[in-house]
Amino acid sequence: MERPLLFLDVDGPLNPYAAEPTRRPQGYTTLRVPASGVSARPLRVWLHPAHGEALLGLGFELCWATTWMAEANHWIGPVIGLPELPYVDFGDALFAHRPDLVHWKTETLIAHAAGRPFAWVDDEQSPADADWVAAHHRGPALLHHVDPRVGLREPDFAALAAFAASPRAPL
Repeated sequence: MERPLLFLDVDGPLNPYAAEPTRRPQGYTTLRVPASGVSARPLRVWLHPAHGEALLGLGFELCWATTWMAEANHWIGPVIGLPELPYVDFGDALFAHRPDLVHWKTETLIAHAAGRPFAWVDDEQSPADADWVAAHHRGPALLHHVDPRVGLREPDFAALAAFAASPRAPL
């Protein structure tokens, strides 16, 4: 049986961007990513170097599900110790407004999963997303919300590990 997918967002789960702006969370390192534009200041990103090993040990096939898309392999993965990962290309869905309040990532993630069990780690999911996934995805799914003020913590890793280890119907 294939391992379940773990769709991984960067900003919120890995980069606790909503933390107190003058206090880097304990254990995190600061990355400065050059911004585009003439007067744009570099983007400050906080990353925890131990998160890569923890994510790799969960039993999932990891996949970026972030607006960083391919750039996550250049900027984020090396800092936290992840190998190059596949990523979801959101194409025209990127930031698209949906009147049904379903997040713009949701439909693309379901298509990418193609019925495989998956967990989605993000800070922007809502009950509308859970309802949409339940109605449109035939496999097990976990939509795991992460507080963007603190990022991934031990209870988050425990919840993900439990989902990865849970019995699932064959694909």
